[in-house]
Amino acid sequence: MDRRSFLLGTSTLALSQVITGCGTNQQPPLNVQLLKGSLPGQVVSQFRKTVTEGGKLKFTPINQLEDLFRLLQTWQQPSKNNQQEWTRYLPFNQNQKSPTANLVTLGDYWIPAAINQKLIQPFKTANIKNLANLNEKWQQIIKHDQQGKIWGIPYRWGNTVIIYNREKFQKLGWKPTDWSDLWRSELENRISLLNHPREVIGLVLKKLGKSYNTENLHQIARLETELQALNKQVKFYDSINYLEPLITGDTWLAVGWSHDIIPVISSYQKFAAVVPQSGTAIWADMWVSPTGVTSNSLAYQWLDFCLQPDISKQIALLTKSNSPIDNNIAVGDIQKQLQSLLFTNSEIFAKSEFLLPLPPAVMKEYEDLFMKMKKS
Repeated sequence: MDRRSFLLGTSTLALSQVITGCGTNQQPPLNVQLLKGSLPGQVVSQFRKTVTEGGKLKFTPINQLEDLFRLLQTWQQPSKNNQQEWTRYLPFNQNQKSPTANLVTLGDYWIPAAINQKLIQPFKTANIKNLANLNEKWQQIIKHDQQGKIWGIPYRWGNTVIIYNREKFQKLGWKPTDWSDLWRSELENRISLLNHPREVIGLVLKKLGKSYNTENLHQIARLETELQALNKQVKFYDSINYLEPLITGDTWLAVGWSHDIIPVISSYQKFAAVVPQSGTAIWADMWVSPTGVTSNSLAYQWLDFCLQPDISKQIALLTKSNSPIDNNIAVGDIQKQLQSLLFTNSEIFAKSEFLLPLPPAVMKEYEDLFMKMKKS
C-alpha cells in the first residue's frame, strides 16, 4: 500500500535542513533517511542540543515510503546490476552506493515484507528506556515474532477517515458519524472511495462487526450483498485523486487517509471529517534499523528522544498527525477544524486496527471480491 506524503510547510524538515552539524566527508554518527513531511525541523534542532558526540547528524527527507523500502533493498543488494531508473530521483549520486543509514522511516504495512526480505533487524529493547511510554495496542505492530523482538518504533500515526461537504449535509439535516452512513439513500452516486480492496472491504467488515483482517471472507453471509449495495453509492474509486471530485462538487463524501484529508480541511471551510465510531484502519510511520548496521548509541538516543511525551506531542502537532503516546495531547492543543481527527478518542481507538499482512490466497480473495463488487 503506497501511502502518499504531503508537504506541511516550513514546520517540517526541508531539503535545506538535511545536515545538522559541521560539514565533513566522513559518515556522521547519526544518519537518518525519513519520509518527507513526517518530522518537524524544530525537533531535530532540539535533539542536536542534547548530542555530545561532535554534533554530526544527517537527516535526509525522501518523498515516498516506496522509495525508502527500495533504498533498504539497495543496501542489501549493492551490485551495480541492480541499479534502477528510480534511484536518480533519490538524494545520492546514482553512480555510487549511498551509505547505509542508521535509521529509516517505514510504514507499518511495509515492515513484514522488510523482515521477510531481511532488510531490517530488530532493536535492542534494553537500550530504549522510553519504550514503556507506548500502550499495549502498539505491541502487536512493533513485534512480529514469538520471541517478542521489536522491529519498529512508531513516531506518528493516522487513520482512514470520512470527509464530507458540510453544506450538502446541512441541507440533508444529518452528519455522517460511522461507516453505516455510507449506505443511506441520499448518498447514491455521491461517494468517492479508495481503489483499495483491504480498505473498502475492511470498512464493510467493520460495519458488520468484523475485523479488517478477516481471513474467511466466504463465511461472512451478508458481505457480498453489502458490497453490492455500497457500490451503487460510489461515483469514483481512486487512491490518488479521490479528493478532487469532492472539491469540485461531483461527490459529497469521500473515504481516505487522514494525512491526505487534513490539508483539504485546513484549506476549505466547507469540509469536515470524522473518524468512524465503529473503528477504522490505522497507519503508522515507524523507525526501523537496516540490516547490518552496527548498534549506535546515538540512534538509540534518538529513539528515546522521540518517545518522550513532549517530543512526541510536538511531532504530532507540527505534522498534523497523532501521537503514539497516550493522553499527551489535549483538545485545546489542536486547531478546531482538526479536533475530530487528531484528538484520539480512546473508545474508537480501541476498536480500530492495523492492516496486518494476509496469506497470498486470502489477499487474492480480497482482490477478486473487490473486482466483482466494482462490476456489480
